[in-house]
Amino acid sequence: MTDDSIGLFEAAALQACRVVDGVTPDQLGDPTPCVAWDVRALINHMVTGNLLFAALVAGSEQPDRSADHLGDDFQRAFGDAVNALSSAFTKHDVLSGVFPTPFGEGPGEQLVMMRFNELVVHGWDLARATGQTDLLDPRLAEISLRALQSVPVIQRGDGEAFGAEVGAPPDAGPVQRLAAFLGRTV
Repeated sequence: MTDDSIGLFEAAALQACRVVDGVTPDQLGDPTPCVAWDVRALINHMVTGNLLFAALVAGSEQPDRSADHLGDDFQRAFGDAVNALSSAFTKHDVLSGVFPTPFGEGPGEQLVMMRFNELVVHGWDLARATGQTDLLDPRLAEISLRALQSVPVIQRGDGEAFGAEVGAPPDAGPVQRLAAFLGRTV
C-alpha cells in the first residue's frame, strides 16, 4: 500500500469490499452506528456515493440519491460501484483535474480523499454493526483520522454525518480514535 491518494482509495475500497462480503443477508436489517441507517441502508449509501463520485468525475448524470441501488445482490452492487469509481478515476486522470464536489469545485485529489475517508469511516460503521472489526487496517484509520482532523470545520449534530466527538479509552488504537473523533461510541 502506498501513501498516494489513489493507492489509499484502493486500499480502503478493498477493505470495505471485504467487510461487505462478510455481511450476511440476515444482518441487512440490523442497526448501525449511523442511527438513521440499518446495514442495508448504509451499504446503499456507500454504493450511491461511489456512483455519485464516478458521475462527478465523468461529467455524467448523477444517480438518484434516494434510490435503492443494491437490488437483489448487495455484495455485487457494492463491488460493481467500487469498480465503476476506480475506473472513472483512471479513465479521467482524476489527479490532474478539477472536478465538482459536493462542496464546490476542487482538485481531483480532494475528491479521491473524500471517498477514501468515506469508505474507511463507513467501513468501520459496517464492520462494527456486523461484528467484523478485525478486518480494519489501523494504518488506514490513522491516515483518515489525520485527514479529518485537518478539516477546518466538520459538520456535527442532528442531521449531520458526524456526532460530537466522544472520548476514546486511553489505550485506544487508531480505529477506535477515528470512531470516537466522529462521535461513534467505542
